[in-house]
Amino acid sequence: MVSTVQNSDVRQKDVDHAVVVAVTSRALFESDTEEDGDGAYAAGVAFPLLQALQRVNEQLLQRNPAESLLFDVVLMTTDSQQQQSSRFMSSTRHHGLEVTRFCFSSEEDFIESLLKNNIQLFLTTDENEVLQATQKGVPSVLLDEHSAVCSSEQLRVLFCENAIIRPSSDPTPASRQAAQSFSSQLGKMRQKFGMFDSPLCFTLVTLRGGKDSCCGALKALRSIGVSVDEAYCLAGAPRSPILSLLRPHFLLSDGFSNLDD
Repeated sequence: MVSTVQNSDVRQKDVDHAVVVAVTSRALFESDTEEDGDGAYAAGVAFPLLQALQRVNEQLLQRNPAESLLFDVVLMTTDSQQQQSSRFMSSTRHHGLEVTRFCFSSEEDFIESLLKNNIQLFLTTDENEVLQATQKGVPSVLLDEHSAVCSSEQLRVLFCENAIIRPSSDPTPASRQAAQSFSSQLGKMRQKFGMFDSPLCFTLVTLRGGKDSCCGALKALRSIGVSVDEAYCLAGAPRSPILSLLRPHFLLSDGFSNLDD
């Protein structure tokens, strides 16, 4: 059984135009740790990423108060945690997070809850949940301790060469279609900001090949409406050093992936 509760503390987004992001309560909060002794849960590894999403929304609304292309965040919990629902709600309020809806389901029904809420990006710390969601065509990000040190002021998305979806007459798997659609939505958001001081930053990294490979990847991204801020051609070099400097929130690949080398 899946149930969803709207958060009356925040303005609801236009679900027909918003980019819907779901985050698990285990990723967002440390449920065994209280913050400041007031009963609110301490922030988890997903906290900087959600702050970065919120920062994008704030700047979009500053430019156009009627903007509808915004991130819409849903907090997801399982049946065993429903008794803690009031604490999840008060914890989001305590941390100033604009979570618009709280979705409760059993562990067996969490995929149904993703599909029912039209989730376009799923954030979790559970590798098995990532695999299940990706198989159902829901782009997913596996968060870990590295996520906790990412920027909260700018949303940083990394594209790798195997993430570029080139035109093809062959049927596209659901995960690749979903990744392409999500990329296009992000591209539309990025276009609303100038070249400098954008709260949304795209970086392209090509792992192999030279200049031609990088140019081909750039053209492929532009074909789906994505223009990158930075591009790096590694030509076979390991990607770990550049990733340690860039600290992207997530990598866009055939589905979504964590950033382990």
